[in-house]
Amino acid sequence: MAKTSKKRKSIKTKFDLSKRYSLQDASSLVKEITTVKFNASVDLSVRLGVDSKKANEMVRGVVTLPNGTGKNLKVLALVPPDKENEAKEAGADMVGLDEFITKIKGGWTDVDVIVTIPTVMVKLGPLGKVLGPRGLMPNPKTGTVTMDIKKAVLDIKGGKIDFKVEKAGIIHAAIGKVSFESKKIFENAEEFINAIIKLKPSSTKGNYIKSIFMSSTMSPSISIDYKI
Repeated sequence: MAKTSKKRKSIKTKFDLSKRYSLQDASSLVKEITTVKFNASVDLSVRLGVDSKKANEMVRGVVTLPNGTGKNLKVLALVPPDKENEAKEAGADMVGLDEFITKIKGGWTDVDVIVTIPTVMVKLGPLGKVLGPRGLMPNPKTGTVTMDIKKAVLDIKGGKIDFKVEKAGIIHAAIGKVSFESKKIFENAEEFINAIIKLKPSSTKGNYIKSIFMSSTMSPSISIDYKI
């Protein structure tokens, strides 16, 4: 029989698996039950009462977290020469067009987010098999295909994230780091949940939000008592 580690025993004194916690309490507790030595991400998993196979029940959107994500995302701006300075001034990590398209065709994807302008999208169509599975294909719905490249880059660097319900009806997102103050974790989590609530499909019957869990990297999941 496997022995329970000291860290696990310590967590059990602070945390009741059978209990549902308020969002505010969970935002403090997640810091206390995180035992890894690195700055772990804080994640939310929201299970929805939708059928993601139906187009009218697909929940997808964007939200700007008030306290950022705590991550320094690498942004690639695929833009023509007349947009390069705009992208660089906004803080894009990589800026260019044809040379990066060639790299992507070869399988390169060392980037977190790609932004571009509408006229460039025709060049990205053939890259769908590379970018699609990695969630890197720019999309007007997430603000990553726009003529306002400066705003797109600033939003991403400032804590904007996009989310989409999965086949199982769950939305996952990293909403901060355990190094954040508990108040900042709470504010980010509340903003994220409210963004999901606003996107409730009119065709949804019964409970829209079925469950919410908060966790950090390798920590137990905290059940959230959240009513709408």
